[in-house]
Amino acid sequence: MIMKTSLLLSVFFCLWTVSSQAQLLGTTPNFAKLPSLQPGEAVATFAGGCFWAQEEAFDQLKGVREVISGYSGGNLKNPTYEQVGTDETGHAETVQVYYDPSVISYRDLLTAFFSSHDPTTLNRQGPDVGRDYRSVAFYRNPAEKKAIEEAIQQVNESKHYPNKVVTEVVPFSVFYPAETYHQNYCKLHPNQPYIRNVSLPKVEKMRKAMPGKLKKEGKYTTS
Repeated sequence: MIMKTSLLLSVFFCLWTVSSQAQLLGTTPNFAKLPSLQPGEAVATFAGGCFWAQEEAFDQLKGVREVISGYSGGNLKNPTYEQVGTDETGHAETVQVYYDPSVISYRDLLTAFFSSHDPTTLNRQGPDVGRDYRSVAFYRNPAEKKAIEEAIQQVNESKHYPNKVVTEVVPFSVFYPAETYHQNYCKLHPNQPYIRNVSLPKVEKMRKAMPGKLKKEGKYTTS
């Protein structure tokens, strides 16, 4: 009961903080810019709950140059955080991963993805509830779709989670970058209650599942 209350307080603090930041930034959203692809680079797109944890988790991996938080899977162009939070746009909080496939494979990214969140909870991740927090793996070609389906089968067969994976397997359409204040949020706010109690444990969980694939082995730090 104490842990549940702590998480609820963390979520409330998170929402209050983000709302306050949005108001301070004014009525015109300042969206992040997408990086240009470098030679030989590839892009992967995933949704696995709050994008703060997902962004930080993928950024831990060798071969990953940049991760951008944003929105995908819905029908509203250039949505804001507040609009996505209404759960009426169809978008999920999403991250776009820019990586070097000669260093890390798409299948490795899938391993990281399925270990950095609970893919068996429908339209929620822990204290975060709504379709904007659903689990989605967006594919760009048949090979990626097959890899996702095989990864889901492996996760189900492993019995790592008590329930079956509910991750949506969806063709990629468009990714909208989130506001700039959402980018690198874990690194910039490591002591925020929500980050400390909800986000960073997910990052640690992913790190434990990816030995030898991390930029920095050993104890995790946000620096």
